[in-house]
Amino acid sequence: MPVNPSDPRVKRTRQLFIQAFNELLDEKRNLYSITVHDIANRAAVNRATFYAHFEDKFAFLAYWMTEKFQLILSKNLPDDAPFSPDNLHVLVRTVFRFLVRFRQYLTPGDKQFEPLLENAMQKELYRLLLRWLPSEPARSGSQQKPDTTALVASWGLFGSALQWSREAQTRTLESMVDEVVEVVTVIVNTEASDSTCIPGRVEGRVNRPVM
Repeated sequence: MPVNPSDPRVKRTRQLFIQAFNELLDEKRNLYSITVHDIANRAAVNRATFYAHFEDKFAFLAYWMTEKFQLILSKNLPDDAPFSPDNLHVLVRTVFRFLVRFRQYLTPGDKQFEPLLENAMQKELYRLLLRWLPSEPARSGSQQKPDTTALVASWGLFGSALQWSREAQTRTLESMVDEVVEVVTVIVNTEASDSTCIPGRVEGRVNRPVM
């Protein structure tokens, strides 16, 4: 029987698993060698309980990355933060910086988990961008839907940051962030009404906030 993620007891148990995994990660310095048995043993919970919460280690890693990414975002951008040029700039910069650090900690044996972890991050970006969009298309005659806009914008943002983190960084972080903010703003503003378009946009460019 599936557990209820909203149940306080379920949240506490999952937090035990995350804490145990983080401790093991600090010790072993890799993902691939940490087993379900290791996690359950460190959390002082039996494996049957682990499998009641997660189908397998892969499902747990997706949850762990989602929680980790949410925590990083919330430190820089509160969950109730409105859509604004400043907040968009903070979001993009946070994603770029997080991916650079994320790749620095991956070992060759962890490569198998990369697509899984990257997908978890992109889904969280999608959730955030979708919340920032109007619930219905506002432009008359527009067939574009908020979920499609959020999907395109989240993959555009995440894909740009991912590619930059993988390559020799010949361009500065801030120059990349500025360009991605500009592109994402254009994508999102096609969904917003004229009265709710992001302020600070001038001739297709976003005024960079003073940080």
